[in-house]
Amino acid sequence: MTTKTLIAPSVLSADFSRLGDEVEAIDRAGADWIHLDVMDGHFVPNITFGPPVIKAIRNRTKKLFDCHLMIAPVDAYLAAFADAGCDSITVHAEAGPHLDRSLQAIKALGKQAGVSLNPSTPENVIEYVLDRLDLVLLMTVNPGFGGQAFIPAMVDKVKRVKAMIGERPIRIEIDGGVSPETAPLVAAAGADVLIAGAAIFRGGGEDAYRDNIEAIRSAADAARRT
Repeated sequence: MTTKTLIAPSVLSADFSRLGDEVEAIDRAGADWIHLDVMDGHFVPNITFGPPVIKAIRNRTKKLFDCHLMIAPVDAYLAAFADAGCDSITVHAEAGPHLDRSLQAIKALGKQAGVSLNPSTPENVIEYVLDRLDLVLLMTVNPGFGGQAFIPAMVDKVKRVKAMIGERPIRIEIDGGVSPETAPLVAAAGADVLIAGAAIFRGGGEDAYRDNIEAIRSAADAARRT
């Protein structure tokens, strides 16, 4: 894994009236991945967007589309999100009874596979699917809405997941309340991909986005080097 922290801005905090332009702006501003929070109003108490929106913005950037599916059931929709242009597809361990089957289906579509864990979900649920994973996404807020406060107890969970992964090439991704203040906490614990929405899109405009991305990345990178 690279020593550089990867930053994945969540378009949940973008201006949806000009979403394609916003994607281009965060690309130019230094985003490594584009994070897409898909919510169904069932698994989480919010509704965002689905495959048609993802497909509509796919040609606005060549950056990896990091799709976080907060939906249940999920298996029936995996192909649609893959066809829309998702490069990495993350499903929730809590969203269905057959996690291994879901991960196999993602891999069969030729996509990177991830598992997300809610704050109250113990990390041992992924113990027997580690060989299927490219990333583990740890929620550091309860999923459903952007702009929530970071849950400090999740730092120790990051450390435990890092120990569980060992030398496997699996990334640890963090979602929720990420800022220049919280980024060093999770980076030092073992995270190498940080998702941020409100902390990146505040200020409006490409220059502000660049400054916000760099502030988070610099804080995280410094913590990872210590």
